[in-house]
Amino acid sequence: MPSRRLQETSLRYFLEVARTGSLTEAAARLSVSISAVSRQVAALETLVGEPLFERRPRGMVPSAAGELLAAHALRGALEAERVLSDIQALQGPLSGRVRIACSSGFANEFLPRTIAAFRVQYPGVRFRLDATGPTQVSDAVLLGEADIGLTYSRAAVRGIRVEHRQPASVFVIMRPDHALAKSRSVTLAQMHPFPIALSSPENTVRQLFDVGCSNRGLVFEPVLVSNRFEAIANFVLQDGGLGITGEITVRDRLQRGDLVAAEIREPGMRGRSVELQTLADRTLPEVVRTFLAYLREQLPAPGARAAAKKTRGTSDVRAPRPLTSPRTAA
Repeated sequence: MPSRRLQETSLRYFLEVARTGSLTEAAARLSVSISAVSRQVAALETLVGEPLFERRPRGMVPSAAGELLAAHALRGALEAERVLSDIQALQGPLSGRVRIACSSGFANEFLPRTIAAFRVQYPGVRFRLDATGPTQVSDAVLLGEADIGLTYSRAAVRGIRVEHRQPASVFVIMRPDHALAKSRSVTLAQMHPFPIALSSPENTVRQLFDVGCSNRGLVFEPVLVSNRFEAIANFVLQDGGLGITGEITVRDRLQRGDLVAAEIREPGMRGRSVELQTLADRTLPEVVRTFLAYLREQLPAPGARAAAKKTRGTSDVRAPRPLTSPRTAA
Protein backbone atom coordinates (compact mmCIF):
# COMPACT_ATOMS: atom_id res chain seq x y z
CA MET A 1 0.00 0.00 0.00
CA PRO A 2 1.63 3.31 -1.05
CA SER A 3 2.22 5.71 1.82
CA ARG A 4 0.14 8.38 0.09
CA ARG A 5 -2.97 6.26 0.78
CA LEU A 6 -2.44 6.97 4.48
CA GLN A 7 -2.52 10.74 3.95
CA GLU A 8 -5.35 13.16 3.24
CA THR A 9 -5.44 14.16 -0.42
CA SER A 10 -5.71 17.86 0.42
CA LEU A 11 -2.60 17.76 2.62
CA ARG A 12 -0.60 15.83 0.00
CA TYR A 13 -1.49 18.33 -2.70
CA PHE A 14 -0.83 21.29 -0.41
CA LEU A 15 2.56 19.92 0.63
CA GLU A 16 3.62 19.46 -2.99
CA VAL A 17 2.75 23.08 -3.77
CA ALA A 18 4.72 24.19 -0.69
CA ARG A 19 7.71 22.14 -1.86
CA THR A 20 7.68 23.29 -5.48
CA GLY A 21 6.26 26.81 -5.13
CA SER A 22 4.07 26.20 -8.16
CA LEU A 23 0.61 24.79 -8.88
CA THR A 24 1.79 23.68 -12.30
CA GLU A 25 4.86 21.82 -11.06
CA ALA A 26 2.96 20.29 -8.16
CA ALA A 27 0.28 19.00 -10.55
CA ALA A 28 2.95 17.50 -12.81
CA ARG A 29 4.64 15.71 -9.92
CA LEU A 30 1.29 14.44 -8.64
CA SER A 31 0.07 13.46 -12.14
CA VAL A 32 -3.19 15.36 -11.69
CA SER A 33 -4.70 18.49 -13.19
CA ILE A 34 -3.78 21.98 -12.03
CA SER A 35 -7.42 22.65 -11.18
CA ALA A 36 -7.50 19.61 -8.89
CA VAL A 37 -4.53 20.91 -6.93
CA SER A 38 -6.00 24.42 -6.81
CA ARG A 39 -9.33 23.10 -5.45
CA GLN A 40 -7.64 21.13 -2.68
CA VAL A 41 -5.54 24.11 -1.60
CA ALA A 42 -8.62 26.38 -1.65
CA ALA A 43 -10.54 23.86 0.46
CA LEU A 44 -7.78 23.83 3.05
CA GLU A 45 -7.68 27.63 3.15
CA THR A 46 -11.42 27.65 3.77
CA LEU A 47 -11.00 25.05 6.52
CA VAL A 48 -8.26 26.90 8.43
CA GLY A 49 -9.68 30.34 7.71
CA GLU A 50 -6.33 31.77 6.62
CA PRO A 51 -4.47 32.15 3.32
CA LEU A 52 -1.86 29.39 3.08
CA PHE A 53 0.18 30.98 0.30
CA GLU A 54 1.31 34.38 -0.84
CA ARG A 55 0.80 34.50 -4.61
CA ARG A 56 3.84 36.15 -6.19
CA PRO A 57 4.87 36.63 -9.83
CA ARG A 58 7.58 33.97 -9.53
CA GLY A 59 5.57 31.41 -7.60
CA MET A 60 3.70 30.66 -4.41
CA VAL A 61 5.35 31.11 -1.02
CA PRO A 62 3.78 29.66 2.15
CA SER A 63 2.32 32.24 4.51
CA ALA A 64 2.90 32.02 8.25
CA ALA A 65 -0.13 29.73 8.50
CA GLY A 66 1.10 27.79 5.49
CA GLU A 67 4.48 27.17 7.07
CA LEU A 68 2.84 25.72 10.17
CA LEU A 69 0.58 23.49 8.12
CA ALA A 70 3.46 22.43 5.86
CA ALA A 71 5.48 21.30 8.89
CA HIS A 72 2.50 19.26 10.08
CA ALA A 73 1.88 17.77 6.64
CA LEU A 74 5.53 16.85 6.18
CA ARG A 75 5.71 15.06 9.52
CA GLY A 76 2.58 13.13 8.62
CA ALA A 77 3.93 12.14 5.22
CA LEU A 78 7.26 10.97 6.64
CA GLU A 79 5.56 9.06 9.45
CA ALA A 80 3.35 7.27 6.92
CA GLU A 81 6.44 6.27 4.94
CA ARG A 82 8.16 5.04 8.11
CA VAL A 83 5.20 2.93 9.25
CA LEU A 84 4.86 1.22 5.87
CA SER A 85 8.61 0.67 5.62
CA ASP A 86 8.72 -0.93 9.07
CA ILE A 87 5.68 -3.09 8.29
CA GLN A 88 7.47 -4.28 5.17
CA ALA A 89 10.53 -5.09 7.30
CA LEU A 90 8.40 -7.47 9.41
CA GLN A 91 7.89 -9.68 6.38
CA GLY A 92 11.49 -10.82 5.92
CA PRO A 93 15.06 -9.61 5.32
CA LEU A 94 15.70 -5.91 5.56
CA SER A 95 14.38 -4.09 2.49
CA GLY A 96 13.00 -0.73 1.47
CA ARG A 97 14.36 2.53 0.09
CA VAL A 98 16.96 5.00 1.33
CA ARG A 99 17.10 8.48 -0.23
CA ILE A 100 20.41 10.33 0.03
CA ALA A 101 21.29 13.90 -0.91
CA CYS A 102 24.99 14.74 -0.98
CA SER A 103 27.59 17.25 -2.06
CA SER A 104 28.90 16.25 -5.46
CA GLY A 105 32.31 15.00 -4.29
CA PHE A 106 30.75 12.21 -2.20
CA ALA A 107 28.87 10.87 -5.23
CA ASN A 108 31.99 10.15 -7.32
CA GLU A 109 33.23 7.01 -5.59
CA PHE A 110 32.71 7.08 -1.83
CA LEU A 111 28.91 6.70 -1.67
CA PRO A 112 28.57 4.27 -4.63
CA ARG A 113 31.21 2.04 -3.03
CA THR A 114 29.56 2.28 0.40
CA ILE A 115 26.13 1.49 -1.02
CA ALA A 116 27.47 -1.50 -2.97
CA ALA A 117 29.20 -2.88 0.16
CA PHE A 118 26.00 -2.45 2.20
CA ARG A 119 23.97 -4.31 -0.40
CA VAL A 120 26.21 -7.36 -0.11
CA GLN A 121 24.47 -8.03 3.20
CA TYR A 122 21.15 -6.36 2.40
CA PRO A 123 20.40 -6.92 -1.33
CA GLY A 124 16.75 -5.98 -0.89
CA VAL A 125 17.53 -2.32 -0.07
CA ARG A 126 17.14 0.24 -2.87
CA PHE A 127 18.76 3.68 -3.00
CA ARG A 128 18.25 7.06 -4.57
CA LEU A 129 21.32 9.32 -4.64
CA ASP A 130 21.07 12.99 -5.65
CA ALA A 131 24.23 15.12 -5.86
CA THR A 132 23.81 18.86 -5.42
CA GLY A 133 25.27 21.89 -3.63
CA PRO A 134 25.89 21.91 0.15
CA THR A 135 22.96 24.22 0.92
CA GLN A 136 20.60 22.22 -1.28
CA VAL A 137 21.53 19.04 0.61
CA SER A 138 20.18 20.45 3.88
CA ASP A 139 17.13 21.81 2.04
CA ALA A 140 16.36 18.33 0.66
CA VAL A 141 16.46 16.89 4.20
CA LEU A 142 14.28 19.70 5.56
CA LEU A 143 11.72 19.19 2.78
CA GLY A 144 11.59 15.44 3.34
CA GLU A 145 12.98 14.75 -0.13
CA ALA A 146 16.02 12.97 1.35
CA ASP A 147 16.27 10.71 4.39
CA ILE A 148 20.00 11.36 4.83
CA GLY A 149 22.15 14.32 3.87
CA LEU A 150 25.92 14.12 3.50
CA THR A 151 27.52 17.49 3.01
CA TYR A 152 30.14 20.02 4.02
CA SER A 153 28.91 22.57 6.52
CA ARG A 154 30.27 25.75 8.02
CA ALA A 155 27.27 26.67 10.20
CA ALA A 156 24.37 25.02 12.02
CA VAL A 157 21.05 24.70 10.17
CA ARG A 158 17.78 24.99 12.06
CA GLY A 159 15.71 21.81 11.90
CA ILE A 160 18.68 19.59 11.05
CA ARG A 161 20.00 16.88 13.36
CA VAL A 162 23.71 16.20 12.87
CA GLU A 163 24.21 12.45 13.23
CA HIS A 164 27.98 12.67 12.73
CA ARG A 165 30.50 15.46 12.27
CA GLN A 166 34.21 15.36 11.49
CA PRO A 167 36.80 17.98 10.46
CA ALA A 168 37.33 18.39 6.73
CA SER A 169 40.76 19.74 5.88
CA VAL A 170 41.67 20.99 2.41
CA PHE A 171 44.15 18.83 0.52
CA VAL A 172 46.27 19.43 -2.55
CA ILE A 173 46.39 16.50 -4.99
CA MET A 174 49.08 15.66 -7.52
CA ARG A 175 50.64 12.81 -9.45
CA PRO A 176 53.05 10.50 -7.58
CA ASP A 177 55.96 11.95 -9.61
CA HIS A 178 55.27 15.57 -8.62
CA ALA A 179 57.96 17.58 -6.81
CA LEU A 180 55.71 17.91 -3.71
CA ALA A 181 54.52 14.30 -3.73
CA LYS A 182 56.64 13.21 -0.73
CA SER A 183 55.31 15.99 1.52
CA ARG A 184 52.61 15.13 4.06
CA SER A 185 51.62 18.79 4.29
CA VAL A 186 52.42 21.90 2.27
CA THR A 187 51.92 25.66 2.48
CA LEU A 188 50.31 27.86 -0.12
CA ALA A 189 53.71 29.41 -0.78
CA GLN A 190 55.10 25.97 -1.69
CA MET A 191 52.19 25.41 -4.07
CA HIS A 192 52.38 28.81 -5.75
CA PRO A 193 55.04 28.05 -8.42
CA PHE A 194 53.04 25.17 -9.92
CA PRO A 195 50.05 25.21 -12.31
CA ILE A 196 46.81 24.52 -10.45
CA ALA A 197 43.24 23.44 -11.21
CA LEU A 198 40.56 24.80 -8.89
CA SER A 199 36.95 24.01 -8.17
CA SER A 200 34.36 26.71 -8.92
CA PRO A 201 33.85 29.58 -6.43
CA GLU A 202 30.64 28.18 -4.88
CA ASN A 203 32.52 25.07 -3.70
CA THR A 204 33.44 25.15 0.02
CA VAL A 205 36.98 23.87 -0.68
CA ARG A 206 37.52 26.74 -3.08
CA GLN A 207 36.09 29.25 -0.61
CA LEU A 208 38.51 28.17 2.13
CA PHE A 209 41.37 28.15 -0.37
CA ASP A 210 40.53 31.71 -1.47
CA VAL A 211 40.38 32.91 2.15
CA GLY A 212 43.79 31.34 2.84
CA CYS A 213 45.27 32.97 -0.26
CA SER A 214 43.86 36.33 0.76
CA ASN A 215 45.36 36.00 4.24
CA ARG A 216 48.77 35.23 2.72
CA GLY A 217 48.54 37.86 0.00
CA LEU A 218 48.98 35.23 -2.71
CA VAL A 219 47.24 35.22 -6.08
CA PHE A 220 46.84 31.94 -7.96
CA GLU A 221 45.95 32.00 -11.64
CA PRO A 222 44.27 28.62 -12.21
CA VAL A 223 44.84 26.89 -15.53
CA LEU A 224 41.46 25.17 -15.11
CA VAL A 225 38.31 25.96 -13.13
CA SER A 226 35.60 23.29 -13.00
CA ASN A 227 32.59 22.34 -10.89
CA ARG A 228 33.38 18.65 -11.47
CA PHE A 229 36.01 16.93 -9.38
CA GLU A 230 36.56 14.22 -11.98
CA ALA A 231 37.53 16.89 -14.48
CA ILE A 232 40.06 18.35 -12.04
CA ALA A 233 41.49 14.94 -11.09
CA ASN A 234 41.89 13.82 -14.69
CA PHE A 235 43.45 17.14 -15.64
CA VAL A 236 45.97 16.77 -12.79
CA LEU A 237 46.85 13.29 -14.06
CA GLN A 238 47.32 14.52 -17.62
CA ASP A 239 48.91 17.91 -16.98
CA GLY A 240 51.04 17.08 -13.94
CA GLY A 241 49.92 20.14 -11.97
CA LEU A 242 47.99 20.51 -8.70
CA GLY A 243 44.36 20.38 -7.67
CA ILE A 244 42.48 20.92 -4.40
CA THR A 245 39.87 18.72 -2.76
CA GLY A 246 38.65 17.09 0.47
CA GLU A 247 40.03 13.77 1.69
CA ILE A 248 36.84 11.71 1.27
CA THR A 249 36.38 12.87 -2.31
CA VAL A 250 39.81 11.56 -3.31
CA ARG A 251 40.11 8.63 -0.86
CA ASP A 252 39.63 5.85 -3.41
CA ARG A 253 42.13 7.34 -5.84
CA LEU A 254 44.71 7.65 -3.07
CA GLN A 255 44.23 4.03 -2.08
CA ARG A 256 44.70 2.94 -5.71
CA GLY A 257 47.84 5.07 -5.99
CA ASP A 258 46.53 7.14 -8.91
CA LEU A 259 47.14 10.35 -6.98
CA VAL A 260 48.85 11.49 -3.80
CA ALA A 261 47.62 14.21 -1.45
CA ALA A 262 49.07 16.56 1.15
CA GLU A 263 47.16 18.63 3.67
CA ILE A 264 47.39 22.38 3.07
CA ARG A 265 48.99 23.72 6.24
CA GLU A 266 47.40 27.14 6.61
CA PRO A 267 45.16 28.79 9.24
CA GLY A 268 41.46 28.44 8.46
CA MET A 269 41.79 25.42 6.17
CA ARG A 270 39.76 23.38 8.68
CA GLY A 271 36.93 25.88 8.69
CA ARG A 272 34.35 23.35 7.56
CA SER A 273 33.11 19.91 8.65
CA VAL A 274 31.67 16.84 7.01
CA GLU A 275 28.15 16.40 8.36
CA LEU A 276 25.78 13.45 8.22
CA GLN A 277 22.34 15.03 8.53
CA THR A 278 18.77 13.92 9.18
CA LEU A 279 15.58 15.80 9.92
CA ALA A 280 15.33 16.81 13.59
CA ASP A 281 12.68 14.97 15.64
CA ARG A 282 11.94 12.51 12.83
CA THR A 283 11.70 8.79 13.63
CA LEU A 284 13.62 7.11 10.83
CA PRO A 285 12.53 3.83 9.21
CA GLU A 286 14.57 0.81 10.26
CA VAL A 287 16.19 0.50 6.83
CA VAL A 288 17.38 4.12 7.01
CA ARG A 289 18.68 3.70 10.56
CA THR A 290 20.62 0.59 9.60
CA PHE A 291 22.29 2.24 6.61
CA LEU A 292 22.93 5.41 8.61
CA ALA A 293 24.86 3.40 11.21
CA TYR A 294 26.96 1.77 8.49
CA LEU A 295 27.62 5.06 6.71
CA ARG A 296 28.71 6.67 9.98
CA GLU A 297 31.30 3.91 10.37
CA GLN A 298 32.72 4.49 6.88
CA LEU A 299 33.14 8.27 6.99
CA PRO A 300 36.33 8.55 9.09
CA ALA A 301 39.52 7.78 7.19
CA PRO A 302 40.72 4.14 7.49
CA GLY A 303 43.45 5.12 9.98
CA ALA A 304 40.97 6.97 12.18
CA ARG A 305 38.55 4.03 12.08
CA ALA A 306 41.27 1.59 13.05
CA ALA A 307 42.34 3.79 15.97
CA ALA A 308 38.76 4.08 17.17
CA LYS A 309 38.25 0.32 16.95
CA LYS A 310 41.48 -0.31 18.86
CA THR A 311 40.34 2.04 21.59
CA ARG A 312 37.05 0.18 21.89
CA GLY A 313 38.81 -3.19 21.73
CA THR A 314 36.83 -4.44 18.71
CA SER A 315 37.79 -5.55 15.23
CA ASP A 316 37.55 -3.42 12.12
CA VAL A 317 34.17 -3.38 10.37
CA ARG A 318 34.16 -5.30 7.08
CA ALA A 319 30.43 -5.63 6.47
CA PRO A 320 27.31 -3.68 7.52
CA ARG A 321 26.25 -4.25 11.11
CA PRO A 322 22.47 -4.20 11.62
CA LEU A 323 20.99 -2.23 14.47
CA THR A 324 18.73 -3.89 16.99
CA SER A 325 15.36 -4.33 15.36
CA PRO A 326 12.42 -2.70 17.17
CA ARG A 327 10.58 -6.01 16.88
CA THR A 328 13.30 -7.90 18.79
CA ALA A 329 14.34 -5.26 21.32
CA ALA A 330 13.42 -5.78 24.93
